[in-house]
Amino acid sequence: MSKYNKYQSVEITDFAAEGKCIYKSEDGVIFIEGNVAPGDIVDLEVVRTKKKLKEAVVTKVHSLSSLRTEPYCAHYSVCGGCKWQHIAYEHQLKFKRQQVVDHFERIGKIKNVTINEIVAAPATEYYRNKLEFTFSNWRWLTKEQMDSGEQFTKNALGFHVPKRFDKIFTVDHCHLQPDPSNSIRNSLHQFGEAQGISYYDVRFNVGTLRNVIIRTANSGDIMVIVQFGAQDDEAIESVMQFLLKTHPEITSLNYIVNLKGNDSYQDQDVVHYAGEKNIRETMEDLTFLVGPKSFYQTNSQQAYTLFNITREYAGLTGNESVYDLYTGTGTIANFVARKAKKVVGVEYVEAAVADARINSQINGITNTSFFAGDMRRIMNEDFLRTHGRPDVIITDPPRAGMDQPVVETILKAAPDRIVYVSCNTATQARDLALMSDDYEVTKVQPVDMFPNTHHVENIALLVKKA
Repeated sequence: MSKYNKYQSVEITDFAAEGKCIYKSEDGVIFIEGNVAPGDIVDLEVVRTKKKLKEAVVTKVHSLSSLRTEPYCAHYSVCGGCKWQHIAYEHQLKFKRQQVVDHFERIGKIKNVTINEIVAAPATEYYRNKLEFTFSNWRWLTKEQMDSGEQFTKNALGFHVPKRFDKIFTVDHCHLQPDPSNSIRNSLHQFGEAQGISYYDVRFNVGTLRNVIIRTANSGDIMVIVQFGAQDDEAIESVMQFLLKTHPEITSLNYIVNLKGNDSYQDQDVVHYAGEKNIRETMEDLTFLVGPKSFYQTNSQQAYTLFNITREYAGLTGNESVYDLYTGTGTIANFVARKAKKVVGVEYVEAAVADARINSQINGITNTSFFAGDMRRIMNEDFLRTHGRPDVIITDPPRAGMDQPVVETILKAAPDRIVYVSCNTATQARDLALMSDDYEVTKVQPVDMFPNTHHVENIALLVKKA
């Protein structure tokens, strides 16, 4: 064994953050990306050293771990989307729960609470309701494709190759989203090629076909949004007419002309071309309208599990005032409203708040109110006097968690219970530590929203100390 950069016949020790694996050597912890699993016996070579951090690649495999299973997707070796396909699902769940335990103990210093077994996803394939595919004239070819001698088009429609902003590999079949997602994408790619419509060049910000977003709702509704990188009216009309005639199952057809240097479209105008303006997601007896710019949990089936546990942890009897922070389009707020006295939703994005109000209206919910703006400024003493101090706060922030001023705002509001929903248990644990003087964590429930990835959703119940 070398103390420098090469290690022979060593056993991969465990998973670490972001789905990487680690080998705990006598020289320190070494991080390994790629197709490795705890229990593999391999040779390693260190390729990068930053201060105390070492990164290595596998140069030889001696034996494979018993935790492994055969990846089912033909794109596994090049796609960065489902990196844990090679790990049997029951072991994925164990590693995800352990990630929650580690973050709570190491970051949050929380060791006196039971972390429940993770709730497994009922479906490990075709569970997403939204995917975004990129058009590119910089197609990535695998080594096998290059060695085949076959001629390939330079155009691609698919996903980014990990760590390459400019390279896209063509997706033939994606196991993440149910049909007709694959058929819509593949036929659109064939049409673009046949018609000679230019594919986007991200290096020079030119090209007509830029990307396509496909949303498949549990109601059966289907939304397609095509982004164009040029105002080519003839090409736009031909693409829209093709989709309209070839895929009558599309219930909402839209497009965006985006001339910016990036693909973000929240600040762009959406042109509604045909069908309905929204699609419908259903949950219990509720219907949620989802527009082109709306956020909705991308795993509809597990979202219901997540919201159900959140509502249970809130302990509502019908007499409580609930504040729902980072309410988005009001899915959680409307889901819990019928078991609360009233629900106040607060969200940064004004368009999302408008959707939240509509979702209350179409479901006949009259005890909700929604406000847009910076939480730490909105939830001042005047606001609390006007709307009443909350008995329960539900908070579901983005991956960055809640910044300290928001935490301080919550502490000033002093609810009896806080239900913290998180997609990043590291920042969740950090925030819980900031509230530990006033609140005790009494329940923790991880939920697997994204099988075959390292991501885990987590719900924590905090109860005000006496």
